[in-house]
Amino acid sequence: VQLQAFGGGLVQAGGSLRLSCAASGRTFKTYCMGWFRQAPGKEREFVAAVSWTGGVTYYADSVKGRFTISRDNAKNTVYLQMLSLKPEDTAVYYCAASPFITSRPDAADFDSWGQGTLVTVSS
Repeated sequence: VQLQAFGGGLVQAGGSLRLSCAASGRTFKTYCMGWFRQAPGKEREFVAAVSWTGGVTYYADSVKGRFTISRDNAKNTVYLQMLSLKPEDTAVYYCAASPFITSRPDAADFDSWGQGTLVTVSS
């Protein structure tokens, strides 16, 4: 599956953004999807993941209660709604696909990656 993320931009602290990730291919609905992010000088970290049905979601503690991951299998798209953004949320956000997810998603589990979209939160 090929992925393309978009929707990033510059936003003030406390603001919101919605990222989208469009997938090509008929097998999208069989993949679990995740969002990861990488801030300058830091390692890539897990943000959120959703099962192939959308019924199970996992979040990093740092975004729990502020971010929501969802998917629309009819549109081959996964979303990340981000509220109450903080300067520490500044990063390049990547969407990724995996045949499975666990309660502690790891980047190594995901075998398809989008190109990333930059989110900058100003203080």
